[in-house]
Amino acid sequence: MQHRYREAASEFYNSGLPPITTGHWLVKRGQTTADRTWTDATAAVEWLKQRYADNPPYERADGLRAYSPLESWIENTHDLLPRGVDVTWCYYPQGQSLLSMSVVCCPNLFHPNIDCPLPPAVAVEAGPARQLPARQLPGGR
Repeated sequence: MQHRYREAASEFYNSGLPPITTGHWLVKRGQTTADRTWTDATAAVEWLKQRYADNPPYERADGLRAYSPLESWIENTHDLLPRGVDVTWCYYPQGQSLLSMSVVCCPNLFHPNIDCPLPPAVAVEAGPARQLPARQLPGGR
C-alpha cells in the first residue's frame, strides 16, 4: 500500500492532471514557465479571454445562456487576482469536452508554505505589504 502511495504521489508531481486545490499547481514540477507568468492581473485576464475566444462555450439549443456572461467572469477575475485569490474558468466548449483554465497566485493566499516555482523577480505589489503575482499553470490549455 505504501509503495502505491509513493508511486501515485510521484505521478501527481510530474503529470498534467489537475490538483483538487488550485494552489497545488505550484508543487507540480516543470509546469511553470516565465511566458505564462504575469505580474499584472490585466495580462492574466487577457490570456484567459484569448483562450475563451479560441474555445467558446457550448450554446444551448433553446437559446438560453448556459453560463454567466464573459463580462462577469472578467469582472470577478479583476477583483480576485489582486487580492491573491486563485481563479478558474471552467466550462464545456462546443466540442463537449470540459475546459478548465486556472490562474494561480504566488505566494498563494491559501497555501503560504508552498514556495513559488519561479524567482521572486516577477513579483509585484498587489496590496499593502503583500506581493501576489498571478501565475497561470497547466489545467487551462
